[in-house]
Amino acid sequence: MEPFLLCERRKKPRPRTVWLGHPEKREQRYPRNVINNQKYNFFTFLPGVLFNQFKYFFNLYFLLLACSQFVVEMRLGALYTYWVPLGFVLAVTVIREAAEEIRCYMRDKEVNSQIYSKLTARGGLSFSTARGSVPSCNQRVPADMIFLRTSEKNGSCFLRTDQLDGETDWKLRLPVSCTQRLPTASDLLQIRSYVYAEEPNIDIHNFVGTFTREDSDPPVNESLSIENTLWASTVIASGTVVGVVLYTGRELRSVMNTSNPRSKIGLFDLEVNCLTKILFGALVVVSLVMVALQHFAGRWYLQIIRFLLLFSNIIPISLRVNLDMGKIVYSWVIRRDSKIPGTVVRSSTIPEQLGRISYLLTDKTVTSPAFWTLTQNEMVFKRLHLGTVAYGLDSMDEVQSHIFSIYTQVKTHPLLPKNGQTSTHVKSSRVHEAVKAIALCHNVTPVYESNGVTDQAEAERHYEDSCRVYQASSPDEVALVQWTESVGLTLVGRDQSSVQLRSPGGHILNFTILQIFPFTYESKRMGIIVRDESTGEITFYMKGADVVMAGIVQYNDWLEEECGNMAREGLRVLVVAKKSLTEEQYQDFEARYVQAKLSVHDRSLKVATVIESLEMEMELLCLTGVEDQLQTDVRPTLETLRNAGIKVWMLTGDKLETATCTAKNAHLVTRTQDIHIFRLVTNRGEAHLELNAFRRKHDCALVISGDSLEVCLKYYEYEFMELACQCPAVVCCRCAPTQKAQIVRLLQERTGKLTCAVGDGGNDVSMIQEADCGVGVEGKEGKQASLAADFSITQFKHLGRLLMVHGRNSYKRSAALSQFVIHRSLCISTMQAVFSSVFYFASVPLYQGFLIIGYSTIYTMFPVFSLVLDKDVKSEVAMLYPELYKDLLKGRPLSYKTFLIWVLISIYQGSIIMYGALLLFESEFVHIVAISFTSLILTELLMVALTIQTWHWLMIVAELLSLSCYIASLVFLHEFIGECSFLHTDVYFIATLSFLWKVTVITLVSCLPLYVLKYLRRRFSPPSYSKLTS
Repeated sequence: MEPFLLCERRKKPRPRTVWLGHPEKREQRYPRNVINNQKYNFFTFLPGVLFNQFKYFFNLYFLLLACSQFVVEMRLGALYTYWVPLGFVLAVTVIREAAEEIRCYMRDKEVNSQIYSKLTARGGLSFSTARGSVPSCNQRVPADMIFLRTSEKNGSCFLRTDQLDGETDWKLRLPVSCTQRLPTASDLLQIRSYVYAEEPNIDIHNFVGTFTREDSDPPVNESLSIENTLWASTVIASGTVVGVVLYTGRELRSVMNTSNPRSKIGLFDLEVNCLTKILFGALVVVSLVMVALQHFAGRWYLQIIRFLLLFSNIIPISLRVNLDMGKIVYSWVIRRDSKIPGTVVRSSTIPEQLGRISYLLTDKTVTSPAFWTLTQNEMVFKRLHLGTVAYGLDSMDEVQSHIFSIYTQVKTHPLLPKNGQTSTHVKSSRVHEAVKAIALCHNVTPVYESNGVTDQAEAERHYEDSCRVYQASSPDEVALVQWTESVGLTLVGRDQSSVQLRSPGGHILNFTILQIFPFTYESKRMGIIVRDESTGEITFYMKGADVVMAGIVQYNDWLEEECGNMAREGLRVLVVAKKSLTEEQYQDFEARYVQAKLSVHDRSLKVATVIESLEMEMELLCLTGVEDQLQTDVRPTLETLRNAGIKVWMLTGDKLETATCTAKNAHLVTRTQDIHIFRLVTNRGEAHLELNAFRRKHDCALVISGDSLEVCLKYYEYEFMELACQCPAVVCCRCAPTQKAQIVRLLQERTGKLTCAVGDGGNDVSMIQEADCGVGVEGKEGKQASLAADFSITQFKHLGRLLMVHGRNSYKRSAALSQFVIHRSLCISTMQAVFSSVFYFASVPLYQGFLIIGYSTIYTMFPVFSLVLDKDVKSEVAMLYPELYKDLLKGRPLSYKTFLIWVLISIYQGSIIMYGALLLFESEFVHIVAISFTSLILTELLMVALTIQTWHWLMIVAELLSLSCYIASLVFLHEFIGECSFLHTDVYFIATLSFLWKVTVITLVSCLPLYVLKYLRRRFSPPSYSKLTS
């Protein structure tokens, strides 16, 4: 019955009731609460790997070829000549995939083994996953839970949610009030209560549920919303919390917003697969021609099959082996690069993708304070503007002196300045009012911690500066409060109902919090009403974005201009205002406000209307400018990417203003480019009008919100993507994780270009897995993106070298390697075709047994594979001239043109070698095999030398080693090689002068013209990189 229920629940998630302390009453089974980034499990590994290998034409062809040798009429040689190479290819692939799966399993095991406390009737127990969890400060929430209790005195806690939704702002969460009032956490198990929750869904911003306590009189029934939730992948930023688990495993909000990992096949591999199909077509044509020239005599259909097997070398099985081993070498080189320390290659199958990226999609920020995607999330207060005067970093001491003068004029009462009317006093008063407003209008809470000298209780009692840290839902709010501390007005205490400030003289200023109006994305402002305990004055302070505050403050002629100036400097601008209220005004407002909050219908609208009645003719105090510090070398890295022809899109869960400021700060948008902010649209008509307005803009960066993006993609997907792809840069803010993956998918479908997604949090996993190449930035807190990515880096600036140097080298090396392996096989196939044509189109192999295997292994393998060490320019030059990367975006290193050139070279050399052997050795026919094979080996070694652009000492070793192996086999292994070998015929013939000069002539005729052509091309039509290396 349970499997049936499990299958039913998978099809249709249902609401649930969770009893506190009574797991036996649960109505449904919970999925296992584990993270799984593996592509296979124990049972699907081998079938899955083999399927992924044989679903492509290349490997399927060789499987059928090897199987055909079990039929006697089709057998052309020993079975090992077909099965050993195929088995080696499959073994390399299986071992590589197994190693990656084991590494992935170990990483997942590390995350899944984290220990949490579970609340039971016997006390706290430790479990790796728990039904009733007690996460503590800086610990990740293990499952989706309802917040029941906290150790914080103010009865709330902060969450860091950037791993879930990408927002850097901390979120305030409130426990269920009924359970928070209980004396101890163990009392949760003594009451009779339950939580009713909605069915699992992907919405991370909303939740509907109820909490019911049945054993109280009367029964308690509280509504639950998003404020009472603790979603998995968030981090507790303050205190210890107790929660009851609602959803686990695949039902987690974070998991439902993440796509399943997929096996990525690189574009380069698909192109090689396409070339093998062309070669197969050539193979069929050659075989049909041979049979046709025999006039389809006898059992012609068997002759066709024999010719297909005879010319099977046209499609080289060693190509797959060389490319796979090359990928391993590229991965090893990336990991060993000292200039990008900590870089990890988690998927060694797609390093060539790094060399052809056209679109880079990046998140804005990351959890850890040490490593970020673009920003460090470290805010610095840069500007205070009062209208007539502005203060920058170099003049903050003036602000400090003004604050000091205000609080020292009247020593008997620090709050009351002297009634002077001098200009200095007026300026000091204005500065003081602005600083006080900034120090009061926020949601920052000072927290005191033990520093080893002073314990926590003593530090909190004496407001020790060295023990104080600030907690807030936004880092720019912390920056503002830290700045007020630096100029003399320090926030030293706060709870739900009061705020304490300390003046420069050490006096404590007490304020009662009457009302708080938190910041929302819709309102773009926050407000607070406080009462000064010493004077009884009631003041309404408000701060917000200039677009909304312009209509709230009194008329002025400087707000718009100065906001524009500060925004152009890349600063986050906030407008600060105040309004003094009488006791009667406040009492009237409170009555209307309470009544509006009790309304059942249109509660939000009624509450907003009451608040707006206060937001009129407010006194403009100041503008503040805060800068989000970028990670090291972000600007040069983005500039390098732009010069390389890569378009950068920033996808973030942050607010529109934050994302826009970051884009300007990072120079994602150049100073000469305009920014078009796509206004909020909700229907088809609005989207049509806004798209038409955007169409008229040229060379303009686009900034759009996730809601508007969803509407545009619903009605005008093709038109929107066409316009967006023409933009030099695109910023998508308030993006849900699934939207990020959708954008990546649309870019791939609409443009056909390769995409690279860079992220750092759990909310970026879908995007990273969907992109052609996923890069995770690993921080101290967040490893989800890093674990799910193909490549993991520690800093954003490392991305430049990863693409410009390693990506470029990997692609060019694999292109050269693949074409040379094809050339090697086409040469011997051309010789076989000439041989069969001369001998009346007989299906007799020219070389058999050991020679066929030795040709593509010990005799030529090392020099050919040494091409993975080749490079056209030094890494410093590749970084200095990113335009070199742009040449690769057209796919010229491996194209139909270059493929055709190598085919013609192969036909020419194969024909010259074979016809030369027949012409020069007409009277010594038994030695044709020996002469042609020796010339073939020497030609391949010389062609490798012709292809190499920068010599490495290992290349020289490979050339000499291969030549030595061939000479040694001539001398010592002639009997072992067998009767099919030319060595068995006359081992002394190869030492004659006649043999040597004729082999030399054939080799020179096959290679010398190509050397001449290469010299002429470099002389009269040099490639772009040659100008930089000369």
